[in-house]
Amino acid sequence: MAFIALLVIGATAGHAQRETAPLTLRQAQGQPEQGRGLKGRPTATGQGAAFSVYEAAVSDIQRAIQSKRITTVGVVEQYLRRIKAYNGTCVNEPQGILGPVTTIANAGQINALSTLNLRPAAREKWGFDARKARSMTDRVDGAADMPDALETAAAQDRAFARTGRLSGPLHGVVIAIKDQYDTKDMRTTSGGDAQYANDRPPDDATFVAKLRAAGAIILAKANLAEYAVDGARSAFGGTFCNPYDTEREPGMSSAGSGTAVAANLVTCAIGEETVVSVRWPSAVNSIVGLAPTKELVSTDGMIGAGLNMRVGPMCRTVADTARLLDVIAGYDPKDEYTALSVGRMPRTSYLESAGVRSLAGLRIGVVREYLNRKLLAQADTESVDLVERAIEVLKKLGATVVDPGPEGALFQRCITQSAPELLSSVFARQNRPLFPVNAAGQPEGDQIAGFVDLRADPSRVPGTVTLRTIGGGFGEPGEDKYMINRYLRERGDANIKTNADLISKATFYNDPNFPNRRAAREQAERATTLDTSARMHTRFALQTLLLHCMEEQKLDALVAPMSTVPPKKLLSPREPALNGRTPIGWFMFGQQGFPVIDVPAGFTTNVWDRERDGSGTRLVGPIAKRLPVGVDFIARPFGEPLLFRIAAAYEAATKNRRPPDGFGPLP
Repeated sequence: MAFIALLVIGATAGHAQRETAPLTLRQAQGQPEQGRGLKGRPTATGQGAAFSVYEAAVSDIQRAIQSKRITTVGVVEQYLRRIKAYNGTCVNEPQGILGPVTTIANAGQINALSTLNLRPAAREKWGFDARKARSMTDRVDGAADMPDALETAAAQDRAFARTGRLSGPLHGVVIAIKDQYDTKDMRTTSGGDAQYANDRPPDDATFVAKLRAAGAIILAKANLAEYAVDGARSAFGGTFCNPYDTEREPGMSSAGSGTAVAANLVTCAIGEETVVSVRWPSAVNSIVGLAPTKELVSTDGMIGAGLNMRVGPMCRTVADTARLLDVIAGYDPKDEYTALSVGRMPRTSYLESAGVRSLAGLRIGVVREYLNRKLLAQADTESVDLVERAIEVLKKLGATVVDPGPEGALFQRCITQSAPELLSSVFARQNRPLFPVNAAGQPEGDQIAGFVDLRADPSRVPGTVTLRTIGGGFGEPGEDKYMINRYLRERGDANIKTNADLISKATFYNDPNFPNRRAAREQAERATTLDTSARMHTRFALQTLLLHCMEEQKLDALVAPMSTVPPKKLLSPREPALNGRTPIGWFMFGQQGFPVIDVPAGFTTNVWDRERDGSGTRLVGPIAKRLPVGVDFIARPFGEPLLFRIAAAYEAATKNRRPPDGFGPLP
């Protein structure tokens, strides 16, 4: 393997300029090198105590740079070594990247990052194949105004040597961006293998530009479930795996971002959440993930940005997650939704909120609707246990915990009283015995009188109307097609101009164990109307209802499970939905505009899996398995400062984060 010689910028007396090198074959195989350093060479950290990026927080990295224990180039190189060691293919692909796959136990690889921000010469010297190139349509890649990650790091080192100051609050922070977001220097296709005339968009997404301006180094695009739908696979990037068990799913569509952070391939990452796509990968990878208030962070430059889609930071600590939000939050004229953030930004930084260690004076409600063991299954047991422990920690931290009891329901009285009126049309359709219709589908009798009666006597509201059963849906094909076509029109590519082009000018994987991406694009293409009014109304109605329910009990925040079902095996069926619990987690609060942060809650000891059995499935277990579980904290819209206070206090009290075995420090 060829070596790359790079100058270490910012050397002072006693720290001579050194050469550094990528992994040798022995290191990539996990074998120690003979002698000192790499083939006897000193490392990029210089002659002082060695600094490792493994499990390093932003503050650790920046202190090391300021004390000259490492350069910014050295930080990037360490992450590149880890990527070289651990980002390989994690499944068997007997028919290639587009064909059916089989799993590999303890693969030691996760395939989390699909594109690396390296120019061709640097990429080749580091031994990364052409599939990881910044662009497939610009093979020369010599534009001076698009420095790669190593060049950016070198520029930061030169500036630091000259001024003695960091270049911004995120100096030295190495980040992966979900491939759903525009990066002007790296290909952006949402995981699709589509034949763009230029696979690089004309400019950065707004939040990406903000990250760069703050000093962050964008090292990679993260693999994702293609077009951010579901599954752990894309046509371009291939299948990606959970580092805690490479035969299991790593979470929802932002799992490339989550697993890259978990395995220390980057400092932090950016994901996107529509349903649970930030929080679920965070929960099952023992990291911190924030699905912020929709209107807080611009979705400019997002492929297919929809009503519920949110830009979410993902890091290994609460403080680092807050650091990223400090940079990317705020109004953007390119995203009209962010106008709602004006006048609602905190007076102090989010990072400052993450420095509190007491919850005294806070009232936190327990969402028992999601924890009722009588309504759940054997597969849910250990996750519920871990959330129960989290509730006890909140009490010890000084919070007043409002808990209706193991089989109680925090919001039932409030929902029974207010849901019929706020969700009137949906309620009437779902409760025909109360609101019958004739053969033509027209209401029989006076519906208004019926609603007045229900308001006066809530006991007549069916017991099936609970927090588990109300919800706002996931969108519809018209919105999908509109948002994709709007994005492509703005991007202005000469070859891929519409959703129809994505169907006809792309290759798709073919594997019955994963969702059919072509079929999804074809379904969206059949839509000819756009009507967001029903979804906007439902979102407003549910937000009003939930805010009312919180205020009725004077609650500052809520605690709930993210999911009570551990991640399934990649090629196995998911645990069936049960009494409102989906196999991927609870999503209603975030979907209706409430910010939710997920924090490591601990690990399972045993899990139950589903296996196909004839025409159905059967439960298999218990299976001894140590898998991460997360706990959610929920606040009112724009309540992120409060979330960081709660999450940071809980994190400090528990220290539940554990890195995955098999992805440890390199020699």
